[in-house]
Amino acid sequence: MSLLPVGIIGTGKYVPDRVLTNKELEQMVETNDEWIVSRTGIRERRLSSPEQASSDLAYEASLKALQAAGITAEQLDLIIVATITPDMSFPSTACLLQDRLGAKKAAAFDLSAACSGFIYGLANASNFIAMGQYKYALVVGAECLSKITDYTDRNTCILFGDGAGAVVLGEVAEGRGFKSFELGADGSGGELLKVTGGGSRCPVSPQSIENKQHFIYMAGSEVFKFAVRIMGNAAEEALRKAGMGKSDIDLLVPHQANIRIIQSALNRLDLSEDKCMINLHKYGNVSAASIPIALAEAVEEGRVNEGDCLVLVGFGGGLTWGASVIVW
Repeated sequence: MSLLPVGIIGTGKYVPDRVLTNKELEQMVETNDEWIVSRTGIRERRLSSPEQASSDLAYEASLKALQAAGITAEQLDLIIVATITPDMSFPSTACLLQDRLGAKKAAAFDLSAACSGFIYGLANASNFIAMGQYKYALVVGAECLSKITDYTDRNTCILFGDGAGAVVLGEVAEGRGFKSFELGADGSGGELLKVTGGGSRCPVSPQSIENKQHFIYMAGSEVFKFAVRIMGNAAEEALRKAGMGKSDIDLLVPHQANIRIIQSALNRLDLSEDKCMINLHKYGNVSAASIPIALAEAVEEGRVNEGDCLVLVGFGGGLTWGASVIVW
């Protein structure tokens, strides 16, 4: 059985209106703009309103992706939402999104791989289409990280923001589309980046709330070391699987976690900064939404042309990582 060529046929993004600047954070915790920018590259991030949940952000991004793809929600066969901040434990955010979009014939589920979730979602959805089981799939990365961020913790509150990015996958011309995926996990590093409260191991209780176990915990230096190593490794392995090399890359779209991690990946891949999509100065780390937001913005800015070779690469809690090579 020959596999169909599958690619991205529409992109969209949505970020909330509320901007939280480094100057505002200076009033909240012991930090300063110069330190944040020099250590992370982040200047501001977007925050959802109290009324907004991840499905609301996902909905707005999805409408734009569907419009760009030139299809209706009723034509979707599958919806995957990658998120670590679902609206609720269940039903899935994908089911809530399916209902709101009116995608009546679409299967729908959430996927949890933290900041690597969008790449994991692409790998899943593209396989369904490549095998001819589905025609169109919607893959969304959506996060409201501000809802699980401790704004008294100077180490984490400077990093995270809210937003959503969405893509529609479908059959593309021969020679175009996804050429490879590289997915991986190292569960032994799970303790380095986590939210412990609210699950079956540590149910919600007055004690879990008092101990701030419902907020993000991150061992920053250890995660940094892992990220510097794995970003380059994953990208190189995806290129190898695609039968391509570093010189074939037209645009790198990395997870937007830290400018020093991105620069390390650029050095590893022998790429100049003009071949990389960087927008973390505006949005901070938006976990699973970070790569699709950056991709949608690159398309908006005319930085992606037909025939270009793109490498998408990210890492996240789990620990997880993912990379993909796509010919636009």
